[in-house]
Amino acid sequence: MGEFTIKMPDVGEGVAEAELVEWHVKPGDPVREDMVLAAVMTDKATVEIPSPVAGVVTWVGAEIGDTVAVKAPLLRIEVPGYDDGSSSGENEGDSAATENAGVTPAAAASPTIETKAAPSASGTAPASRPSPLPESQKPLASPAVRLRARESGVDLRQVVGTGPAGRITHEDIELFLASGAPQLAASHGPVRNTHVEEVKLTGMRRRIAERMTLSASRIPHIAYVEEVDMTDLEELRTTMNRDRKPDHPKLTILPFLMRAMVKAIARQPEVNATFDDNTGIISRFGAVHIGVATQTPTGLTVPVVRHTEARSIWDCAAELARLADAARSGTALREELTGSTITITSLGALGGIATTPIINHPEVAIIGVNKMMVRPVWDGNQFVPRKMMNLSSSFDHRIIDGWDAATFVQRIKTLLETPALIFIED
Repeated sequence: MGEFTIKMPDVGEGVAEAELVEWHVKPGDPVREDMVLAAVMTDKATVEIPSPVAGVVTWVGAEIGDTVAVKAPLLRIEVPGYDDGSSSGENEGDSAATENAGVTPAAAASPTIETKAAPSASGTAPASRPSPLPESQKPLASPAVRLRARESGVDLRQVVGTGPAGRITHEDIELFLASGAPQLAASHGPVRNTHVEEVKLTGMRRRIAERMTLSASRIPHIAYVEEVDMTDLEELRTTMNRDRKPDHPKLTILPFLMRAMVKAIARQPEVNATFDDNTGIISRFGAVHIGVATQTPTGLTVPVVRHTEARSIWDCAAELARLADAARSGTALREELTGSTITITSLGALGGIATTPIINHPEVAIIGVNKMMVRPVWDGNQFVPRKMMNLSSSFDHRIIDGWDAATFVQRIKTLLETPALIFIED
């Protein structure tokens, strides 16, 4: 009987530590070779750690939300029948051989393994047949599965999980409902709810909290809100979508806004910049790398459309759609989530009348898109219905004066209200 110690993998790029965001196993759980044991996160990139061996978990060295240094012990697995070979010096060789075992491209990094002798133990590994969890134990399930359970009145602790490490799936919920098992009793009238749930910020949510705190505490924001008549642009967008080629993506407002920003930045390059407040250096970029804040199941991410200055409307739309899908599915690469020089944030139909967006540190400007509404607008003779939308923008007041902020937004307003200008070379 031998015991493997799996260490925090080196995820590269000089990263010295990572946050543990998910356990797929616990002490006593049997594991298969290549089975995902845990997931760690570093700077928005999630890395899955697979098992190079089959055995039983005997120890885990961290809790969800803990920061673990590279090469620090993460968990141990007892392997039946393993000969550690410590007396003949084979330990080191066997460790190196197993270091790269079972690593798939999705893992993004291979765990470092060390071995040590473990005393012999009798008995067999826990049975693989799943069983309902005790009342005191929290079931493993994704947020979507938990939502489905709440909506269906299902107590997840009574559901048998058939996923890895007993994780409950949508299919398990379906089987539970089909079995006719008793569900949570429905409430007949208002009742007091004294439940208090303490939730530790982990993973993407903690990254978002850290970045928002950094931005709000270090950047003096100046906000500027302006309404834009989008009627003509909406007519143009409808026509372009109707007549688009089969290989062209469907156009939203954002590609037009991105191209308008490129033209406005050409006149005010100081807006397309980052500011290092430790060194006092402003970096103004010729490339316009526009980050687009995107809501995902794990939180807000900012995929980056690079070199927007060299892209057409259609190209902007295609790249934006590709990056948004990658961000929502969790497959976006690290370089696709970093390096923006200016950011767009949009809540779509939920955009409200006005917002106060927080700048994506260390950038100096962010443009916020609000909800479009049909409003009565006076044309000099009568009120006419027009499609109106507000742009809510924020600027770093250390770098951008109020006059310059207003000039920048007014230029974007002019381009959006007369969309033909977007396609005319200056």
